[in-house]
Parts: sequence; C-alpha cells; structure tokens
Amino acid sequence: MKKSVLTVALIIGAATTTMAQDKQYTPEADDWAIGIDATPFLSYFGNFIGGNDGNVAPSWNFLTNNQTITGKYFVEDDMAYRGALRIGFGSQSANSMIGQDGAAAPTYPNLPAMVEDTWKQGNTNIGLAGGLEWRKGSGRLQGFYGGELGIMFASQSTTYTYGNPMTTTGATSTDFGTGNLNGDPVYGNGRLLSRSGGGTFGLGIRGFIGAEYFVLPKLSIGGEFGWGIAFMSTGATTETWESTDGSQIATIDHEGTKSSSFGIDTDSNNTVFGTAGSIRMTFHF
Repeated sequence: MKKSVLTVALIIGAATTTMAQDKQYTPEADDWAIGIDATPFLSYFGNFIGGNDGNVAPSWNFLTNNQTITGKYFVEDDMAYRGALRIGFGSQSANSMIGQDGAAAPTYPNLPAMVEDTWKQGNTNIGLAGGLEWRKGSGRLQGFYGGELGIMFASQSTTYTYGNPMTTTGATSTDFGTGNLNGDPVYGNGRLLSRSGGGTFGLGIRGFIGAEYFVLPKLSIGGEFGWGIAFMSTGATTETWESTDGSQIATIDHEGTKSSSFGIDTDSNNTVFGTAGSIRMTFHF
C-alpha cells in the first residue's frame, strides 16, 4: 500500500513538473507589462496567515508618489522599452450666497436680497518618462538594468469673483476661508481676485538596477533602485488683490519667491521620478 501511494505521488510530481516546464514564466518579445506596488498584497496575505481580524482587502496602487502609469514593451526576450505616463487636468468650484450690500432689510414675506461669490480652482499634473531596460538570466530569477529620462510639470490657479462691489469701507466677508493671507480671500481691507501657484518643472535622468522572481507564469515580484540627476524649478506665486486705504480702491499685484534645485542622488531624493525602492508586482501579457 505504501509503495502504491509513493508511486502515485511520484507520478503526480513528475506530471506537475512537466506541466510547469511547458509554461513560459519569463517575458518574451512582443510582451507588454504593467507594474503596481506589491506592498498591499503582501500585507494582506501576511495578515491573512497571521489571522488578523481587521485585515483589509489590498488596493491597486501606483509604483511612485508621482502616480504615473508604469509599463514596458519587450522588443526582445531580454530587452524592453520602459515608459511612465500621467496627464491630469482638473477643476473645481464653489458658490457662496451672501447678503447684498445696501439692500433694504427684508420684510415678511419677502426674502433678503442675496448675491453670489464664486471660487474656482484649476490643477495640472503631467509626468512622462521613457527608457531602455536589459535583462540578465534565463530562469525564473532575473536581474535587469538600464536608464531612463523623465520630465514633470505641476501647477495650480485660483480665481474669486464677488457679487458685491468693493467699497472704500473695506472688503465684504465671504465663506471661503478663516482669515489668513494664504487662505481666506478677504484679508484686512483687501480681497483676493486671483492666485497662480507658479508652475513646477522637473527634468531628470537616472540609471537603475533591480531583480525579480516569476512566482507564476508572466507574474513577477521584484524591485529596483536608481541613481541619477534631477533639476527642479518652481515659478513665483503671483496674486492680484483689490484693496482700499479708506479713500480710494486699487488693484495690487503681489509676487512671491522663485525656487530651484539640482541634485545627484538616489531615487528617494529624485522627485522627478517619485520615491522608488518599493517591492513591485509586474504583470506580463
């Protein structure tokens, strides 16, 4: 009986090995790939095995803080084009109804006279990267290395429109802030008309090296480190205010400071590509 069980086990083991050998684990020419952060999945399965009652289902996260979609295209079994992309534009607005200046007090059943203040904000976020990757190793454990170039741009602008005109007695209060120059559009005897955050532009080039293990056909767990050069430049914040000195009304433009940085360092300090070094999961298809 024991011999029969052992024979069956050997046959099943041999068949499983043969089937595994028939499958292609590693990437091939014309394969595409997309990478995500593996940490939520590893945490989930670790908590699952440990019996954590508060375990939360894993989420599909971007690889970098810059939230770029990261992918590859294999032109050869051991060589791929790499790319990352984020193109984001957004806007939001809010309206606040306030009493009309100089309006007569309401009498029942008439409603009070109201005007509308409006706040609008626009955002732009762009990230692009491209490079080449070469691979070493023919088994399920493979190393890779290469280089890539990246650029990024981000900006934000805000505008305010007011239902009540500015008067020499001061600015009308609104419901958009709590009273500070960088938040509330009303400050002292002035009110903010527009604010441009000054665009941030970044340019970087890096070399990288990493390794990954294919746990399933065309599914790998791995990571990489990089080192490179990055340049960042942020334009001055500009603001336009409407203000009064008690006798006349004027429009005032205010400009903040500019900043720039240059560095040669590892990925954790290279903001063009975003913080890297995380464990990643890559799907090939």
